[in-house]
Amino acid sequence: MHKKVLQLLVDNTSGVLSRISGLFSRRGYNIESITAGVTADPRYTRITIVTSGDDVILDQIKKQVAKLVDVRDIKELKPNESVYRELAMIKVRTNAEQRQGVISVVDIFRAKIVDVSKDSLIVELTGNQDKIDAFIDLLDGYEILELARTGLAGLGRGTENVTYL
Repeated sequence: MHKKVLQLLVDNTSGVLSRISGLFSRRGYNIESITAGVTADPRYTRITIVTSGDDVILDQIKKQVAKLVDVRDIKELKPNESVYRELAMIKVRTNAEQRQGVISVVDIFRAKIVDVSKDSLIVELTGNQDKIDAFIDLLDGYEILELARTGLAGLGRGTENVTYL
């Protein structure tokens, strides 16, 4: 099993995300993460999908997604030619004695504390998936009350593969 990161440029129309995820669902393909957002040109949306499978399945996914009417461009974002990031927000239960320990871990990872209450902190962390996983591992002695991760967003390095529509 391999992972592939696909970046789609699609028409910014209602139902486009549903049609893409429906294709995965109908074929029994797995979506590990999916992010979507409007581009600099509001007519288009950029969707980043992380999927997994063997080489034949991954090739088939790419071909079938490319056939969808709304899809204008599809690229594979290879790790050595791309920049990937993910956002995580983590609510950690802390009392007054534990708070400094969490703050120390936050500082090491260059994360931000975005909310403080009497008995919890909310931490915002941006980075690659390994960085976020390592941060969560270091919170092992603390109670994580809630966790939200955006999924992977990415862009290819340089200007060679920029799509102009």
